[in-house]
Amino acid sequence: MINEIFESCQTKMQSSLDHMLRDFKTLRTGKVTTSVLDNVKIDYYGTPTSLDQVGSVIAQDATTIVVNPWEKPLLDDIESAISAANVGATPNNDGEQIKLFFPAMTVDQRKESVKQMKGMGENAKVSLRNDRKHSNDQIKKLEKDKEITTDESKSAQDNIQKTTDKFTAEIDAILKSKEAEILKV
Repeated sequence: MINEIFESCQTKMQSSLDHMLRDFKTLRTGKVTTSVLDNVKIDYYGTPTSLDQVGSVIAQDATTIVVNPWEKPLLDDIESAISAANVGATPNNDGEQIKLFFPAMTVDQRKESVKQMKGMGENAKVSLRNDRKHSNDQIKKLEKDKEITTDESKSAQDNIQKTTDKFTAEIDAILKSKEAEILKV
């Protein structure tokens, strides 16, 4: 029973870390990535559809993204969806494709990205602490119901704390390297 709680705790903590890494993809760093358009949806025959499902989305260089729709009538819909999403660049429609020219990031923009990144990291740490509390509560319940001894309970809680510390250290290391990446000019 303790092993199941421990494995469940590790799985939840890993998913918290994975969620933070997915959130990082929406941040803008020194060079532009197509993931800044991941949350942009267009109305495609009544269904909200992501841009990569209706055309090719390519980072042409460090500051330019090109959206080339497979159906040309979608150009106006894509252009308005990108404008509404406020991704940091104005879409330029040339009748064939849409180009987004992102200006180089200023120091203030980089600091704002770091601030957002740290917030995402803190959310991941809060999630880790919640996972730890939930697992510890399950172990304490087993001890209260006399299914495990006090020593087993203490040992299990120590293992959960070590796992929490490991994931927290991993998050801190990721935050530190990501901060250096964002602030590097």
